[in-house]
Amino acid sequence: MKRKLEDIFKRLYSVFGAQHWWPADSSFEVIVGAILTQNTNWLNVQKAINNLKKEEVLSPQKLYKLKFSKLAKLIKPAGYYNIKAKRLNEFLKFFFRDYQASIKKLALVKTDKLRKELLLVNGIGPETADSILLYALNKPVFVIDAYTKRIFSRHGFLKEEINYAAAQNLFSRHLKKEVKLFNEYHALLVRLAKDFCLKTKPRCPACPLGNKKFYC
Repeated sequence: MKRKLEDIFKRLYSVFGAQHWWPADSSFEVIVGAILTQNTNWLNVQKAINNLKKEEVLSPQKLYKLKFSKLAKLIKPAGYYNIKAKRLNEFLKFFFRDYQASIKKLALVKTDKLRKELLLVNGIGPETADSILLYALNKPVFVIDAYTKRIFSRHGFLKEEINYAAAQNLFSRHLKKEVKLFNEYHALLVRLAKDFCLKTKPRCPACPLGNKKFYC
């Protein structure tokens, strides 16, 4: 399994190259993006983040003081804006209360402990928590999303309805726990899913991973 996972990574990297993900100017921007990207595409998230930047409120202190109605209006392009505004506020309450809005203090916490704390924040599930840990705080946690499940179920590694922890275990057990590797691997899977492994009408003949039977 280790060899197969490494081979998949090498194939994808040779085709797509480095993805430079997560695109952001700060760790805090990554966190905001991770919360906003729930149930929407990245283009919509970018629009919402650009709104926050134009208003010069993309900082913990300014967002924390921002009126709820104003915040909801600014992030409207990301969809479910009232729900996501509440989720951002819940994270900010946690961030200020427990870590004085310091990314440095947040990053010093052991991964397992911090992950448990993040999952207690209303509106933050495993995928969002792990995105924050990996992309904002540089902790070696593999992010599982619908794209990952789709690709690896189609290639016979797991069932698409598998739970998050079990899917994550596939990568955690067989790959080196390296931030750079986990970052790039996940980003490459997202690229593959968007360009080839589409939800409907997948472009299987042109897929960089080739014939499914090779991996089964």
